[in-house]
Amino acid sequence: MASPFDRADREPAPARPDDGRPAGTGWGPASGIGSLPGSDPAEALRTVVGELPDFAHLPELPGRGAGADMLGRSAALLVDLAVDLTPAGWRLVPRPGVDQRRAEEFLARDLDALHDVAEGWTGPFKVQAAGPWTLAAGLERTRGDRAVVDAGARRDLAQSLAEGLSAHVAAVSARVPGARVVVQLDEPSVPAVLQGGLPTVSGFGKLAAVEPSVVERELAAMIDAVGVPVVVHCCAPRMPLDLFRAAGAAGLSFDLGLVQDLDAVGGAVDAGVHLLAGVVPGTDSALPAPKATASRVQAWWRELGFPLDQLPGAVTLTPSCGLAGATPGYAREAMGHVREAAKYLRPD
Repeated sequence: MASPFDRADREPAPARPDDGRPAGTGWGPASGIGSLPGSDPAEALRTVVGELPDFAHLPELPGRGAGADMLGRSAALLVDLAVDLTPAGWRLVPRPGVDQRRAEEFLARDLDALHDVAEGWTGPFKVQAAGPWTLAAGLERTRGDRAVVDAGARRDLAQSLAEGLSAHVAAVSARVPGARVVVQLDEPSVPAVLQGGLPTVSGFGKLAAVEPSVVERELAAMIDAVGVPVVVHCCAPRMPLDLFRAAGAAGLSFDLGLVQDLDAVGGAVDAGVHLLAGVVPGTDSALPAPKATASRVQAWWRELGFPLDQLPGAVTLTPSCGLAGATPGYAREAMGHVREAAKYLRPD
């Protein structure tokens, strides 16, 4: 199965002895989605690196307040565009304000913690940001309507975000030279964009649906501009996996319990797209034994019609969504659970 890391300009790292995967696949057996509870970036990183030793990520800590949420954090990456926080939410404005500066400070502290905690990390390492459609759906223009309705605003946002993400990847790589950086684009709003389900700013109506071809084309331009493997994450119902794959996603991240289109999943596997399957809830729940979770994934894989020996190299286990709403103890347990469950997917 092809790997996005196995390019001529990128040396694939050898698999770790306990990885259980063929050399050069580039993906770890278990990872996280992004957000965690708490407010200490160094502590969060130590937890992630300890619990997910083969595929860690830079944690997001929305509990810190405005600017650490998904939209604010992504706004901190924008180049030559400014946002500010209003009572109605984030809005594009002519000049940066205190809220954007706070978001940028949060991101800077996270990068400092990354250098302190994970400088010696080697292997795949994931960073996350809102995707172009979710960002445009969540930001208002100065006139008060959502940026998603304006093709020019969407284009400017996507170009700015791509430039900022590329700089962010470079900053992470400089602090952790052994990391092979993966970018995760969070696109929970795409199903609503496609179905005409986004409310207007007033809340009294719905925005018109956007053609799938337009969504795919603009997402593809974003993925192509980032320059590293991109995972598209969506844990909303009716996620358009075929569209994400056609846009060039190297990986698809989803809640296993919400996936209904098995043909789309099978087509992604056939195309060499990696799957990041969410197998435990993002909020406190009683978890089964890791082996039971692995058995559930194996049964799903058999239903797809693929041999079990392909499963460990094709699928990374994750929580179903971010863990910001969980208690710290459960967040740690959930990450440890997917790590242990992934061990039972190996052929031995």
